[in-house]
Formats: sequence, structure tokens, C-alpha cells
Amino acid sequence: MKVQFLIPLLLFVASASAQPLDAPRPIPSHKSVMLEELTWMEVRDAIKGGSTVAIVPTGGIEQNGPYVALGKHNFIVEEVARRIASALGNALVFPVVRYVPEGAIYPASEHMLYAGTVSVREDVFQSVLHDIGASARAHGFTDIVFVGDSGGNQEGMARAAESLTAEKIGKARFHAVGEFYNYAEVREMLAKRGLSEHAEGIHDELAFTAQLLALEPSFVRYRERVAADKATLNGVALHPLRKFIEVGNEIFDLRVKRTLNALEKRGIVAKPQVSSDT
Repeated sequence: MKVQFLIPLLLFVASASAQPLDAPRPIPSHKSVMLEELTWMEVRDAIKGGSTVAIVPTGGIEQNGPYVALGKHNFIVEEVARRIASALGNALVFPVVRYVPEGAIYPASEHMLYAGTVSVREDVFQSVLHDIGASARAHGFTDIVFVGDSGGNQEGMARAAESLTAEKIGKARFHAVGEFYNYAEVREMLAKRGLSEHAEGIHDELAFTAQLLALEPSFVRYRERVAADKATLNGVALHPLRKFIEVGNEIFDLRVKRTLNALEKRGIVAKPQVSSDT
């Protein structure tokens, strides 16, 4: 790099790093529970104001049969985490950890046999979670909560929480909330609604597809499936669409309620809602 370009760059870096950490926020705070939508000042002030719960969602990029987008787990876990944080009133949602173990890369195994899947080693996954948790702790979050929408993520989250806890740095607590992934309860709810399914040998099931329909029907290629007379899943017809959007939102509500109960048992409770009545 030429000197005439290097000097301005160094000056820019120096001025950026010299920004006072206690500088007042010059404009009103943006209202969001999603950490990456906020500025550093907004996060700083949110923590000072009591938003000390960090929710770290983990998803995955994996094959999900011929109709469902590879980012299925990412889409779902982000939405459920957002709803949990909104219900708590004292939490921020970190960006979804999208790269998780999906099988051996070479020779390929499990989901890695299918095009588009992205896999990382288990130790890499745990290291990433560790450093995200340590970052949250360094900024003043006092409860760091790992949640995952994939069964393969559960052990790695638990190990990361254990390793962070073992460091005994500060007073932050680390939680791997396995209750978030209790799909058995979701399947029971579907069965009570008369939506019993029979596996057809593809990596897809109604519990996930219903949530995706509530988010964005194109994630499960709904319109294309209707046109091709393929709008069924494991023996269940996926119409009318409004019914399955309702089912998807019911699943979201169930998962939020269950996770909130699990967090309460860990001493993480929702912030009292301030009444708007005058």
C-alpha cells in the first residue's frame, strides 16, 4: 500500500477507535430486539436500561427435501427468538449462527451428501458459540441463552455453555435451553388437530413446514406445489393455506410459551409491562 493512502487510513482508524465510550446518543433509539439492527450506542444504552439477556439462536443450512429452502432452521429460529425477546422485554437477539455441523465434508456424509448444505466441524461450532458468549459477557449481558432449531446443535450449545461457565469470569450466566427444541410437544398438538402424518422418506415434516408457511409460503414452494398438485406432506393436504398459517403461528406461540417457562425456571423473567392507561 502506498504511503499517501496509508496515512489517511490510519487517521480514520485512530479517530474511529477514539470515539468516547460514554458519548451521548445524538438521536432517539431505534426500537428493535434484533441486535444487528441497532447501533453500538443503542445496544450500550439498552444494556444500561436492563436489557441484559442475550439470546443466541443457532440454525443451519441443510437439505430439507425437494420443496423446502436450505435455510429452514435459520428462518424459524430467528422468528421464534424474536418473539421470545419481545415477550421478555429485556432481551436482545444476536444474529443467527447459520453454520453448524451437518455431517462430514470429505468424504461427505449425512446432509453433506446433498447440494447446498454447508457444514462446519463440531469443535469449530463450539468455538464460535464460546466467543459469541464471551463477547456478550464482555459487553455487560448477564444471561446468555443459546437456543437451536436443529437437533444436531443441542450438544454443541450445551458444551459451549459449560465451558463459558467454567471460566468463572464475571457474574454472567450461560444457558443452553434444550426445551426450545421440544418438537414432541408440537407433534402432539398437531395430532390433536387431526394432523397426523406418515413419513414419506424425505427430510421434512409438518411441524416445520407449518411454521414456514406462517412466515413466507415461498420458503416451501407453496404456489409451485399447488400448480403441480404436490401440496401435500406426509399424507396431509396443505390447504387451505390460511389454516396452516394459523397452525404455524400456534406452533410459534407454543414454543415461545414453553421457552419462557424454561427461562423462568432459570431465573430469567419477563420485564413487567408498563400500562399505557392514563
